[in-house]
Amino acid sequence: MFKKNPFISGTLILTATGIISRIIGFFYRIFLSHHIGEEGMGIYQLLAPVMALSFSLTCAGIQTSISKYTASYIAKKQEKSAYRILATGFFLSLTLAVLTTCFLYRNAAWIAASLLTEARCEPLVRIYALSLPFACIHSCINGYYYGLKKSMVPSVTQLVEQLARVGSVFAIYTYSEYMRAEPSIAVTMLGILIGEVCSTLLSMTALYIHVAKKKVSEDYTDHIPMRRRIGSDTGQSATTYFYHLSEMLHMTLPLMANRLTLNFLQSVETVQIPNRLVMYGMSKSLALANYGVLTGMTYPLILFPCAVTSSVSVLLLPYISEAGAKGEFGKIKSAIRKSILACLLLGSICCVLFLLFGPFLGKLLFDSELAGTYIQILSLACPLLYLGGILTSILNGLGKSLHAFCFNAFCLSLRLFFVIFMIPRIGMVGYLVGIFVSELALILLMISALYRHLHRESCKFCVRGI
Repeated sequence: MFKKNPFISGTLILTATGIISRIIGFFYRIFLSHHIGEEGMGIYQLLAPVMALSFSLTCAGIQTSISKYTASYIAKKQEKSAYRILATGFFLSLTLAVLTTCFLYRNAAWIAASLLTEARCEPLVRIYALSLPFACIHSCINGYYYGLKKSMVPSVTQLVEQLARVGSVFAIYTYSEYMRAEPSIAVTMLGILIGEVCSTLLSMTALYIHVAKKKVSEDYTDHIPMRRRIGSDTGQSATTYFYHLSEMLHMTLPLMANRLTLNFLQSVETVQIPNRLVMYGMSKSLALANYGVLTGMTYPLILFPCAVTSSVSVLLLPYISEAGAKGEFGKIKSAIRKSILACLLLGSICCVLFLLFGPFLGKLLFDSELAGTYIQILSLACPLLYLGGILTSILNGLGKSLHAFCFNAFCLSLRLFFVIFMIPRIGMVGYLVGIFVSELALILLMISALYRHLHRESCKFCVRGI
């Protein structure tokens, strides 16, 4: 059954490794909370905007494009074109990564002091900048394998990355305690760099073995219009690469713009939360501690079940794209219906568990009553938080990326409104209420757009049947 349905088998593999990775990461968060404290967690989480914006600029849209076009070309038996899409993605992603790395490394002090409003983030920015080229290579190879609907390599590299990151940080802290020294928070970023290097080496080895074993037929120019071909082999190859580059940019640029805009809004939100808590009456240290409890302790626990939903989201896009290329509309509807129902069931179960045991889990895992309170409040948003990623992936797979972007941008702006105007009045509760309201609005907008699209396509299908 698994061989006949790579979507199910791929989801199970990604889910299994995702759960293992999240378990490791979850205990890693507990380890960090005891070693760098709540304020240290807040400083560490302040780097999230830099990481998100950098990844969006260099990797995210390119990985999605590679996944989509690989699935489309493989469905058409054009394996050479799939390889060339991957090579084009490598070139584009690494070029952007080198430029971004140079910018971040040279301007780390300004970014930390002016943008993140915390000078202690400077060494973290520099170390993270060095990991970007490795992250790009790793991301492109993962996109290729997702397009093939072969999730084993991305799953194993994800697990290796997590093990290398956590293991290296644990080893450094253990050695420092033995030497009676106190390591810097920057060690956490060093762990990210080590993890990316290890996962990149493994994914490149797997790709080399895959390419070496594969005999590719020379059908890669079948889809290129005759007027764009040249007679010579060199000219033909150059034309093919330019065609794939324009093809990739056609999808990557809107995705990149969307992700950058969304991550910019999230970055403003990240920086403003501690500042608005200070306006509420907290000290700078206490504001960072509250922010660290929310993002470094509460979020990882609340989003732990996303190991399942993220796996489904990653594989839904190429699955729906391939089904759309073949005109299998019934297959698309079935996948969407089952994914949404399963996600709602998972979210409802987690909502009840976190609502009942939130304070107990916060005290047991993090020794923080505040974390327990935040867990209990955020539990009400679990079904919405889990469903958002699924619906976004579905809309992207159906070619409705602009709709997904507009909905996400609107709801992030709504959440930012709560950050700016409600946190100074009622504290962190204002932000938690904003999360629930914005996620509810996002789900309603996406379901409405999805229903209209499916209804319109069903009508077209009926007309063609007649």
